[in-house]
Amino acid sequence: MEKKTAWVLSGGGSLGAVQVGMLQALARAGMVPDLVIGASVGALNGAFYAASPSREGVDRLAEVWSGLMRRDVFPLTLWAGLKALLLHRDHFVEATRLHALIRRALAIERVEQARIPLHIVATNALSGAEVVLASGAVDTALLASTAIPVVFPHVRLDGRYLVDGGVSSNTPIATAVRLGAQRIIVLPTGTTCAATEPPSDMAALALHMLSLLSMRQLDRDVQIYANQARISIVPPLCPLSVSVFDFTQTAGLIERSARQTDEWLAGGGLEHTGPLHVPLAHHHRPRVPAGAAVG
Repeated sequence: MEKKTAWVLSGGGSLGAVQVGMLQALARAGMVPDLVIGASVGALNGAFYAASPSREGVDRLAEVWSGLMRRDVFPLTLWAGLKALLLHRDHFVEATRLHALIRRALAIERVEQARIPLHIVATNALSGAEVVLASGAVDTALLASTAIPVVFPHVRLDGRYLVDGGVSSNTPIATAVRLGAQRIIVLPTGTTCAATEPPSDMAALALHMLSLLSMRQLDRDVQIYANQARISIVPPLCPLSVSVFDFTQTAGLIERSARQTDEWLAGGGLEHTGPLHVPLAHHHRPRVPAGAAVG
C-alpha cells in the first residue's frame, strides 16, 4: 500500500516567509503531499498552498508575502494598547486587516474546497486541547489558528473558544500521525537564532519565547513518533536575526530559504536519517541539518 505523505507547517510570525521559500523548492522538485496540516502562520501558508498546489501558486504566495508590512498583520500601536487597557479588553487589536488579507488573497472559501486535503490546527482556549478544522469557512478557521492570545481576540466556533494553534501544537506531527501519514515532511519557521538579546517588544518577546518552546517540542515529537512515521525536517535558516514581528525582510528570507532547500534536496536531505539538530541560539555554530530526519 502506498504511504500517505503529509506536509506539516509550523507557526512563527513573520518567519513564515521561510516556509514560502521551502514550498518553492519543494514545488520545483515536483513534490506534492497527500495532505497539508498547519498551525498559526503555517496554517495560512498551508491553506494557500493546498488551494493552489503548483509552482505558480507558490510564486503567487511569495508575491503576497513580499508585499506585506507589519501593519497588514499586526497593527499594534500605542493607542491600540491604551484602548485595550481602558476598555478592559482581553486583546490588543482586532484581526480586521488579517481577515481582509485572507479574503483578498485566498482562492477558496471553505476548507474542504482545497485541492489537497487541508487540516487547520487551533487550540481550545478553555481546555488547551488541540482542535483540528477540516471543513467550514476557511477564513474563520485561519483566524482561529492565528489568534495569538492577548494580541488577537479568540474565535468562537461551534460553541468553542479557539485561539492560536501554536499554543497546543505549533508543529502538529501528532495530528499527521493520527490522520494516517506514514511519511511526514516538516516545514518549520525556525527561530531568531542569531539574536544577541531577547526582543524588547512585548508581543515579539512572547512570540519569540513560544518559538523556542515549539522548536524543542518539535525535537521531542520527532523522537516520540519516529517508530510510527518517517519524519524529515526541512532545515530552517540559521544564522537568523529577523524578529518574528519584522516584515521588512520577507523577500530575502524567501530567496535564502528556497536556495538552501534546493541544496538540501539536491544533497539527498530527504533520505538522511539521524538525530534532530535544530540551531536555537547565536552561540551555536550554524550547521545545516543533513536532512534532520528520523525514521
